[in-house]
Amino acid sequence: MKKLLLFNILLSFVLTSCMTPNLSLKWFKSQEISKGLKAQPSYTIHKAEFEKQYLANKVVWDKAFNWMKSQDLEKLSVGKYPIDGENTFASVTEIVDKNLEDTKWESHQKYIDLQYIIRGKEKIGIAPSEGAKVVNPYNPAKDVANYEINDAEYAIAVPKFFFLFFPEDAHRPNIKVNDEKVKKLVIKIHVAE
Repeated sequence: MKKLLLFNILLSFVLTSCMTPNLSLKWFKSQEISKGLKAQPSYTIHKAEFEKQYLANKVVWDKAFNWMKSQDLEKLSVGKYPIDGENTFASVTEIVDKNLEDTKWESHQKYIDLQYIIRGKEKIGIAPSEGAKVVNPYNPAKDVANYEINDAEYAIAVPKFFFLFFPEDAHRPNIKVNDEKVKKLVIKIHVAE
């Protein structure tokens, strides 16, 4: 009887933990703002944190997503674009990415990064910043800290998905997949306090 009770408790825990990310993914797909958005969230996104940040700062997130939906991203010139003052703004770059050894791990405290590849492919490293060896301490003026991280996940970013990097997410963008130019959108979204 005790084994059966223990098994049921364990099964309940496993099912609940497996379903939580799916609930957050369903949450995003059910939001009006996701309608008409070409890009979908990457599987790497901390879905519960996304939901928390979105609900805490909905007006700003909606402005960022509406701006993204309203632009012909292929035709946008390289440069910076205001969306909502210091709350959210965008930049478009078009570069040949770098070799892995020429890129850095980074995280931000003031802004969440929404990164979307408009054209091309890019490799992005993803790891928790907690416990990582700090190489350059957080610089509030630049909103960046750099790390040394050896154990990380890497994803290939393509025009189908957007990535979100919250303050606890170290990321290593701009890693070369091939020699093509990569056109990329980064939207900075102020962290809800």
